[in-house]
Amino acid sequence: MKTCHALAAAGLAVTAAAAILMPAPTFAQSPTPTIYATQLNAPRGLRFGADGNLYVAEAGMGGANSTAGTCEQVPAPVGPYTGGSTGRISKIDSSGSVTTVASGFPSTQDALGDLIGVADVAFLNGTLYAALAGGGCSHGNPTSPSGIASVDVSTGKWTLIANIGSFLKAHPAAYENAGDFEPDGTLYSLLAVNGLLYTVEPNHGQVFSVSAAGAIHQVIDISASNGHIVPTSIAWGDSSFYIGNLGLFGIVPQSARVLTVSLADETDVLAPGFGKGHGAHIVNSKAGFTTVVAVDFGPADGLLYALELSDAAGNPAPGNGKVVRVSSTGAIEDVVTGLNVPGGMTFGPDGSLYVSDYSAVPAPGFGAGRILKFSIPPGT
Repeated sequence: MKTCHALAAAGLAVTAAAAILMPAPTFAQSPTPTIYATQLNAPRGLRFGADGNLYVAEAGMGGANSTAGTCEQVPAPVGPYTGGSTGRISKIDSSGSVTTVASGFPSTQDALGDLIGVADVAFLNGTLYAALAGGGCSHGNPTSPSGIASVDVSTGKWTLIANIGSFLKAHPAAYENAGDFEPDGTLYSLLAVNGLLYTVEPNHGQVFSVSAAGAIHQVIDISASNGHIVPTSIAWGDSSFYIGNLGLFGIVPQSARVLTVSLADETDVLAPGFGKGHGAHIVNSKAGFTTVVAVDFGPADGLLYALELSDAAGNPAPGNGKVVRVSSTGAIEDVVTGLNVPGGMTFGPDGSLYVSDYSAVPAPGFGAGRILKFSIPPGT
């Protein structure tokens, strides 16, 4: 079985494309969801702004532009890609009304019908930023690179501030899997912490920081110690990063992990015999998760929550997505079940949990993406 490329790299690679349009499952074992918004194109990461509105990254619908024969391509059967400018960021108000904030972002569709484009959004010092995963020549978008963009929410104008695609080529990961190699990368998560943006590149297995001025720095190369585990998601808590990984396809339940990464510096004293810390390093690894695509901390209970793409063995399938959390005893417990290949989650200012559902929607399922809202009792 071919190993899985990143969730972002595969556009949430769902093998049975037709199954994605099946009727939504019931939520008999979960809190009853409110359908907060619909008619989205492969929604991924989402974040509330200071204005109280929910901002959603949409991968888009790809395009027809091919660069096969002109630059390095992603290997078959995933590649080649065809690109376009159909990615966008939408804003959803408290009534569920959806408006476009910015559009024209690079979007691309692979040979299996899967999509990548705008992967995530984050606010830093009041400015909206977006992680662009669908750019670059290998994605059929040679004049629009993958990277981090700043977005003017009042005008919709956006500007690429950090070309991550070029940085990857100049700073390759320690381990790069030739079978699903993405030359331009496939960013997935974006997080604003302590005046910097942090983004995860799943296919290469690297985490980068980006300043508001566009300076790029590799924080940690997870592939150097863990190989091709496909890290996707990042959260900040207790002065450390928590990074979840997707794993490989076919799915092996409970084989994914959440890594704890410390931003230690030269003054950080480690265990006896280990001297001092030298930059970011993995200090803990908790197993027992499946296909993690988002992590966050509950505002009411401080517990770690993880969004799982699909928790059944084999390939991802609608109805098998879930949200789990880690209790104070360390047990991993189900919180929401029955999700349809979800792509992102966030807690709102009201304490509710918001989840991107139907995030993987190959044609002809455009517009099937939606946001679900859940009222979650605090854990213990």
